[in-house]
Amino acid sequence: MRVGIGYDIHRLAPGRRCIIGGIDIPHPSGPQAHSDGDVLLHAFMDALLGAAALGDLGTHFPPQDPAYAGASSRDLLARVGAKVLAAGYRVAALDATVVAEEPRLGPHLAAMRRTIAETLDISVDRVSVKASTRDRLGEIGRGEAIAAIAVALLEERPAR
Repeated sequence: MRVGIGYDIHRLAPGRRCIIGGIDIPHPSGPQAHSDGDVLLHAFMDALLGAAALGDLGTHFPPQDPAYAGASSRDLLARVGAKVLAAGYRVAALDATVVAEEPRLGPHLAAMRRTIAETLDISVDRVSVKASTRDRLGEIGRGEAIAAIAVALLEERPAR
């Protein structure tokens, strides 16, 4: 078994799409980033890469590389999943918390779990996503940013 931790934070900007967990959430602002800014998928990718000892998200998908400008984090997650499999591991469990005052994420959590599971071709019962706030404290509490922290548990794939 191998474990990895991931974290991501992005400033929220008016007029940006708000994509979290691969779900387009109606909101007047969204994460400002080189890619689509999906903090949840970014945190999961770093956790998966860390658990497999494959480096970090920026190593595999450099933010200065124009090829990743506006990239779909869901597509990148699929690529990370393939790297994890190629390294000899499979996902045993994923768990994350998204921290934001807005948008309210509760109504979207089940869809996020399904989307992540589909993207990684794993059972939805291996994916946990929770939401929390900062009780109006700091940049997240003022609605200026959104963050996510994630943990990935990998197990060695059995030899065929």
